[in-house]
Amino acid sequence: QVQLVESGGALVQAGDSLRLSCAASGRTFSTYAMGWFRQAPGKERDFVSAISRNGGSTSYADSVKGRFTISRDNAKNTVYLQMNSLKPEDTAVYYCAARMWSVGDKPYHYNYWGQGTQVTVSS
Repeated sequence: QVQLVESGGALVQAGDSLRLSCAASGRTFSTYAMGWFRQAPGKERDFVSAISRNGGSTSYADSVKGRFTISRDNAKNTVYLQMNSLKPEDTAVYYCAARMWSVGDKPYHYNYWGQGTQVTVSS
């Protein structure tokens, strides 16, 4: 089992950058593929990005491709989401999630979730 805690959310202006972090508990972090999702008010939880266990494979939603970068540091049990050129439509609660072994792009693929961190982008 793994527990996840996100941090780094903030109120920023359009065009700004922000880095989210997700710290995981436990000694088996490297066995989990990790994902970032986001949920805006009144909307479903959407896939943002995912990274494989060793960081060698990443995937992104089309809406963030070229602007966001996912990475992980298995020695620190942490996954990151670097967000550049933020837009008002990026406003949402951002969640990290963990899944044993392989990556996925649907919320139901993931077994463990953090509590979320709010990102608000003003125009």
